[in-house]
Amino acid sequence: MAEKRDYYEVLGLDKNASTDQIKDAYRKMALKWHPDRWVNGTDAEKKTAEEKFKEASEAYSVLSDPDKKAKYDQFGFAGVDGQAGPDFSGGFGNLNDILNDLFGGGFGGFGGFGNFGFGGSSSGRTGTRVPRGRDIRTRVRLTLEEINKGCEKEVTLTRNIVCPDCGGKGTKNASDVKTCPDCNGTGQVQRYANTLFGRTVTYTTCSRCGGEGKIVTNPCHTCSGSGLVRKQQTVKVKIPAGVENGMQLTVRGEGHAAPRGGINGDLLVVIEEIENPDIKREGNNLFYSKIISVTDAMLGTEISVPCLDGGYKVKIEPGTQSGTVLRLKGKGLPSVNGYGSGRGDMYVKILVWIPRKLSKSEKDMFQSIRQNPSFTPDLNRDDRNLFEKEKNIF
Repeated sequence: MAEKRDYYEVLGLDKNASTDQIKDAYRKMALKWHPDRWVNGTDAEKKTAEEKFKEASEAYSVLSDPDKKAKYDQFGFAGVDGQAGPDFSGGFGNLNDILNDLFGGGFGGFGGFGNFGFGGSSSGRTGTRVPRGRDIRTRVRLTLEEINKGCEKEVTLTRNIVCPDCGGKGTKNASDVKTCPDCNGTGQVQRYANTLFGRTVTYTTCSRCGGEGKIVTNPCHTCSGSGLVRKQQTVKVKIPAGVENGMQLTVRGEGHAAPRGGINGDLLVVIEEIENPDIKREGNNLFYSKIISVTDAMLGTEISVPCLDGGYKVKIEPGTQSGTVLRLKGKGLPSVNGYGSGRGDMYVKILVWIPRKLSKSEKDMFQSIRQNPSFTPDLNRDDRNLFEKEKNIF
């Protein structure tokens, strides 16, 4: 399965795009790629149109929703996993509600495209493509203590930055940047075809200028005309509390730079959780096992549980059985930025250590009390469910 593209990249937008700009960008993509327009195309063209249309619709469904957009801006795809994208199960017709909002009331599907200028020759185009730098993916290793409180990490990267000699233009002299003769500065070339809908036009990226609309005739010697040089830099990344292993955070604009005033790529930070030898994690809950002696189990004691915010004293009642689980409410991990069910709990499982060897005096002592009623199992006690639960494991 192909890796998802950044939603802003799909719609050709900057991360600071306004609601109107997001809507306008999707309108153009919807007009261009709606499958009804490609009914007479080749199988490859139909498949491409369907994929592009779904991709654009998914991007719009996230970026047009303020809550989803905020989560996506902070956490990337992990923040909207399972929430992105309209329902296509009923076909493309069920997107008419979205399209009515974009194109005005009375929208009835794409049909013959006459209302949108596809019936004859088209003068519409998406314009010069804005170059965008590539994303950078890196990993950050965190302890449970760091995950509990959140932290700031420094990440060292080798990335493309704007050439200091030409300012990213690819040449020191502005006069050496010329309009591309193949696309006349549009960044795209046109192809016309006669279909049942009339004469239609498609646009492809200009191969000569790469969609930038400009070519450099006297390239900068430092960057060889690319407008970019590679440099090692350190970036500070703020990690929110509660992140999980494998989660990906998106730091906007900290990826590779783009030439000639383009949009920087993003830094994608993948979280790697360092395994704690004593504490195990499941979601926001933590699990810890404590071994106590048989005498402490019989007489009761006080133990210290290593919670993430420091040691926590817990009273063990007399007669505590091996396998008893104690719950420390609110001693687990927080939800990321408040999204979710809140802070988890710490569960402490008590295990009773039984000695394998006894001295003669110890054996004599236990023999003397062996027949006492206190040492005879009573399965009618209120904790018999614990025995049944343990028995069912086998």
